[in-house]
Amino acid sequence: MNGTLQSVLHPAGLDAAVISQFAWVLFGAGTLIFAAVMALLVLGLRDNATPLRPGLWIAGAGVAFPVLVLSVLLVWSTWRSARLVPQSPNAALSISVTARMWWWEVRYRDPGSGREIVTANEIHVPVGQAVYVGLNASDVIHSLWVPALSGKPDMIPGRVTGLTLRAERPGVYRGQCAEFCGAKHARMALHVVALAPDAFRDWLQRQAEPARKPQGALLERSRAAFLEQRCQSCHTIRGVAETARRGPDLTHVGSRIRIGAGLLRTHQGTLAGWNADPLAVKPGVFMPAAAGSDGESLRALAAYLEHLR
Repeated sequence: MNGTLQSVLHPAGLDAAVISQFAWVLFGAGTLIFAAVMALLVLGLRDNATPLRPGLWIAGAGVAFPVLVLSVLLVWSTWRSARLVPQSPNAALSISVTARMWWWEVRYRDPGSGREIVTANEIHVPVGQAVYVGLNASDVIHSLWVPALSGKPDMIPGRVTGLTLRAERPGVYRGQCAEFCGAKHARMALHVVALAPDAFRDWLQRQAEPARKPQGALLERSRAAFLEQRCQSCHTIRGVAETARRGPDLTHVGSRIRIGAGLLRTHQGTLAGWNADPLAVKPGVFMPAAAGSDGESLRALAAYLEHLR
């Protein structure tokens, strides 16, 4: 999976594999029933067709056949449902995801320091390990759906729901809000990054560190520009400004695959364009344009954000 497509036909997790089997079996059974009905229709339209008693049709095709088919599917689906990953908050790793209009806040707990680690729009998980994802919403009803890994639970303000993810192989899996949440619903994506356990521990350790110190005069000036433009009113950068909670935490924004909730790949060009006029890129977003900033200032600010890895 390259992270740009999302498909239920290529499951990479245990739950997604079971759900995919359900879909294929139901699709196959429906196709066979449709073909049988069409065959009976053709036979019935023949000139020499033999009439059958209505009571026989009602008892056979209207009662016995549906009861038999639905009973078989019920028994099979009950047996297969036992293979779904248990939804337990007692998993070895727990993550908290809060859906907002229109981005995702993701929180981890550093096992070493106990400090909370906040990222945005990406969920990193270790391969082969069940991860419990606590779900909440801050404004309206959302829904988290990563088709290659799981089903799609709703995220309701004031109520905590949960989902257990288990990725069976490394990769980047694209997800999407599956509940209409507003004008920018279609542009509210996220990515699940499944890493080998050692790589995941390294990633989590790096995320627990404060922001990298600027290297060089340009990045020093860029950091100052971040503060002068009052970006810290909405965004936290640990080690620089840590009080804001309105927008995504930018401490390691340069290490993320995309910005704008899955909209643009992360590099200096997209960061500069986003800061210059985010409403042009994603109409309806709450972030204002960097009014009064010239091109050089925008490029410098983008360089600073890009180096935050």
